[in-house]
Parts: sequence; structure tokens; C-alpha cells
Amino acid sequence: MITDFLLALLLACIQGLTEFLPVSSSAHLLFPSLLFGAKDFGLVFDIAVHGGTLAAVIVYFKNDLMRLAQAWWPWANHRNQKDFNLGLNLIVATMPIVLMGFIFSDLIAERSASIESIAWANLIFAGLLWLAFKFSPQTKNLLGLTVLAAVVIGCLQALAIFPGASRSGMAITGGLLIGLNLKDSSKFAFLLSIPTILGALILMVLKDSLVLTVDDLMILLTGFMGSAVIAFLSIKVFLQFVERIGMTPFVIYRLLLGLALLLL
Repeated sequence: MITDFLLALLLACIQGLTEFLPVSSSAHLLFPSLLFGAKDFGLVFDIAVHGGTLAAVIVYFKNDLMRLAQAWWPWANHRNQKDFNLGLNLIVATMPIVLMGFIFSDLIAERSASIESIAWANLIFAGLLWLAFKFSPQTKNLLGLTVLAAVVIGCLQALAIFPGASRSGMAITGGLLIGLNLKDSSKFAFLLSIPTILGALILMVLKDSLVLTVDDLMILLTGFMGSAVIAFLSIKVFLQFVERIGMTPFVIYRLLLGLALLLL
């Protein structure tokens, strides 16, 4: 039987690798318990590993975030309008998933997703991602992103409350649907993860009183550090190669995964 420490490390690696890839981190985190009966560390562990991925994306995009902060600083003398608009679009695109999170918070907390529902979510949303990638003109960049386009991306991302949909996958799908090129769709999806994950963490902490032991803290530290390191590396590799590899490998993986789960 796998030890708690090794299981925590495995789950941290899964979270770090899948949070920013279009393959659904929430679904993969359920697999050890759904498929093998492994221990579920519960909501507090989810907070730790999501905190790790949040730290990773903040560190990776620290220069972009500094420019956004300067553009939104109330007393800025020379406001960069492009960065201000990008910040506004990120805020607008975050709103739909915040609303969905409040409406379906009890359902999300129940962690009641079945293997079959995860399988179908992978098949359906992988197909949507492929269609968006295949037929998108990809002629726009982040500078041409409008508030309406940000709403579209946000509404697609909001569907990620269903395990198997993939938050980054849905955000990238939304970007492609409104004509963003793949590189900027991916970058916007990664930047969008910051307020999204932060909001989810705040909601999880507010809804649950957390009582921890020393052993719990070691498990949580393992989850946090492991997910942070793997997430940072996955962001770096993905952004370096996304234009070269496209979305097809991820679509194929999700289709095969969905079919395999239906056959279990």
C-alpha cells in the first residue's frame, strides 16, 4: 500500500502537471481514489496543491503581473492602456466562474463525480477543443481582445466546474473560438488561472474550519512544494512548444482517456 507521503507527492505531481495543461487537473486528482481506492486527503489538501500551482504561475508571470499592477495603480502618472485593458479583461473573464462557483459550491464540495461523468466530459470537451483549434482563424492577439471576447472566454472557463472539463482547456477553447492565436490563448488562460485559483482557495478556506496536526502539515507541505515545482516546469515547457505541437496531442489523449474510462 502506498504511504501517505508518496501518495501526497503523486497527487502534487498530478496537480502541477495537469492544472495548466488542457487535460483537467480535478479529474486526474480523483483517479487514485476512484480507480484504486487510495486515500482522499480531502479539501485541505486540495487547498495546498492549488496554492502550489498558484505560487508557480505568479512566479512565472511576475513581470507581466508587475506591469498589470502598475497599470491599475490608482495614483499612476503614466498608465499603460494596453496593460490596463488586459487587466480589465482578466477581471471580466473571471466573473462567470466565480458566479458558477457560488451557485454550485455544495455540489463541488461533495466531490461526487463518477468515472463515467468524467469520461464523457473528457470526450465532449476534447471534441470542442479540437473543433476550436481546427477552425479558428487565430488572427487576433491579446492587444485586440475586447471585453465581449473576455466574457466568452470566461463563460467557457466556467464550465470547468464539472470534473473532466479542464479549466485551462476551456479557457484556451474560448480564446480560439473568438479568434485568438494559440500562444496568446494559452497565455491568457494561464494569467486567468491566478484570480480563478485565488478565488477558489478563498472560498474553500471560508467554507471549512481547518484543524491540522503535525503529520497533516508535512503532507500539505509536500503537496504545496511538489505541485509548485511541477507546475512551474509545465508552464515553461508548454508555452515554449505550444505553437509547435498544437492541441491535437492533448485532444487525442483526452479522447483515449475518456474511452478507456468508459470501458472500465
